[in-house]
Amino acid sequence: MEKKQISFELSIFENAGELSQSEQKLLQAAEQARENAYAPYSRFNVGAALLLENGEIVIGSNQENASYPSGLCAERVAVFQAGARFPGVAIKILVISVFSRDHVVDEPAAPCGNCRQSIMEYEQNQKSPISIILKAEKGPIYKCNSMADILPLAFNSSFLGDS
Repeated sequence: MEKKQISFELSIFENAGELSQSEQKLLQAAEQARENAYAPYSRFNVGAALLLENGEIVIGSNQENASYPSGLCAERVAVFQAGARFPGVAIKILVISVFSRDHVVDEPAAPCGNCRQSIMEYEQNQKSPISIILKAEKGPIYKCNSMADILPLAFNSSFLGDS
């Protein structure tokens, strides 16, 4: 038997002032998008902002539905919108900001499994990493270099025999 450890590097910032100007701008866009979330059930608002290779910023917010599986997470709203509006343009950075209307969130929330898989496919197709920045209402800001970092052993089209 062989054992292998899979790990990644996570940068932790105390405040937004430690981010680059473009990352701060994206964070503000994600926080504004968060205000447009439709989250009457979870009362957990999520906003996402993407920086595309062409300089465009695309936003998304979570959209819930009484039939829970029918809702969509903020990051997939943004990524799918980018894919529809700017096909073939690479995503450079994804910022996700969260806020609860019921309690203070003081630790960043990472994308759910469905979002990780969806974003990973975009990263694989564009053959370049998507940097991810995560921020809660309060507390530290997390940054990782690639979706592949937080979704090791990802499923992809090669498993389907089409690569």
